[in-house]
Amino acid sequence: SSVGTGGQSTGQAGQPSIWALSRLSICNKLSYAIGGAPYQITGCALGFFLQIYLLDVAQLDPFYASIILFVGRAWDAVTDPTVGFLVSRSPWTRFGRMLPWILLSTPLAVLSYFLIWYVPPFENGKVIWYLFFYCLFQTLQTCFHVPYSALTMFISSEQKERDSATAYRMTVEVLGTVLGTAIQGQIVGMANAPCLPGPGDIVADLNHTTNAAGLNDSEPVISLEHTKAAYMIASGVICLIYVLCALVLFFGVREKKESCRPRSEPMSFLQGIRLVMGHGPYAKLVMVFLFTSLAFMLLEGNFALFCSSTLGFRNNFQNILLAIMLSATLAIPFWQWFLTRFGKKTAVYTGTLSVVPFMVLVVCIKSNLIVTYVVSFASGVGVAAAFLLPWSMLPDVVDDFQVQNPDSTGHEALFYSFYVFFTKFASGVSLGISTLSLDFAGYITRGCSQPEEVHLTLKILVSAAPIALIIIGLVILYFYPINEERRQGNRKLLQEQRDNETDSETDSTELANVV
Repeated sequence: SSVGTGGQSTGQAGQPSIWALSRLSICNKLSYAIGGAPYQITGCALGFFLQIYLLDVAQLDPFYASIILFVGRAWDAVTDPTVGFLVSRSPWTRFGRMLPWILLSTPLAVLSYFLIWYVPPFENGKVIWYLFFYCLFQTLQTCFHVPYSALTMFISSEQKERDSATAYRMTVEVLGTVLGTAIQGQIVGMANAPCLPGPGDIVADLNHTTNAAGLNDSEPVISLEHTKAAYMIASGVICLIYVLCALVLFFGVREKKESCRPRSEPMSFLQGIRLVMGHGPYAKLVMVFLFTSLAFMLLEGNFALFCSSTLGFRNNFQNILLAIMLSATLAIPFWQWFLTRFGKKTAVYTGTLSVVPFMVLVVCIKSNLIVTYVVSFASGVGVAAAFLLPWSMLPDVVDDFQVQNPDSTGHEALFYSFYVFFTKFASGVSLGISTLSLDFAGYITRGCSQPEEVHLTLKILVSAAPIALIIIGLVILYFYPINEERRQGNRKLLQEQRDNETDSETDSTELANVV
């Protein structure tokens, strides 16, 4: 078998023209879009809450928590190109080549996800427990998300149809982040265990006849066991949604393949890597995505701790996160209009830079709940663009590659797998470094107050560091060569190739019938 097995012919006359002229129904687009929700729901829950869960609920040392977060994400990143390679070599089935991966990986994925949020009744093996199930879930989710991402290229050959389906996907994925934040945040927020006062808090208690910062008065009866149960309930609800979305995707989308495209020569895994990474526009786009993803992963992974520890909103941080995600959802139609009006590259520049002022404001203003809500809601507009607009540029790179390499087909899974690889690599690096930095700063598990060094570290992690990374990413984007003119030219050339291939196959069929 080969990396290009996607080019095998079905041998049915006329099918290429049906493929080329097919249009996606609204039901098809919605079913495809819903398939993107599980990745965003679980990713948002893990991104916002796993760090604080490992530190304050599982009560792991920050050093071990950083190992779990980094190793788990690093392992996950390694599996992406591996799974992409295996998917590209998978045989075609009557359900397609991508959809069986999605369906078969789902049951074990939801089981492993549920066990991530379970605190085992032993102490010595906790680190191994979380590391094993975190890595297992990431592997299984890769078997879902890489084929799903590559599926974009197989639902239609029309760029306009793919862009429309991607817009549906962007909307549903942002709704998925809202759903993940709401489910995890609201359920856990109702059972938020009180903090533990330190020596300084006890002195304040004696002087002011109150507990530490007044945080324990509101929820005196909630124990850590209640919090553990709340995390399990939230994970159970998310697992159910994961299964339902996978079923809707499987039964609502028909995977198509271009029967007229030639089969590529067999190649090894390393040859496949060199092939996709050797395409200049793809390499530049991946680097842009790496730096901007790292920036927003730093913000996402530390914002909950920043709100609860530095700003003092221990009982409101989940609502602040929800405000950001709701704003991002409402902004999606605007960014869809913006990219069609001004181009994708301009949209990424504008959207990513729009969040920078709010990153500065959130660490400069004094602790004020109303102002924090306003700033967070406004920043959600930029977050939506920064997270999702780069994905709309990836099909353009794949088309550009196909124009320049017309005889090399079937590599879509590799392109998407490396894109996902760098996203997860950025997440692992950001979570590992940030949690380790908190350990060095002297983070106190479940502490009502934290050392000043911890507050400074959190401010750097949610503001200064992300801004620097964003600037680097946008500088690289300046050299990204695919503009609107080149994108439209590629679209016309690909359509001409398909028309020529369709005519050739039709002539061959007619000749065979005559003979």
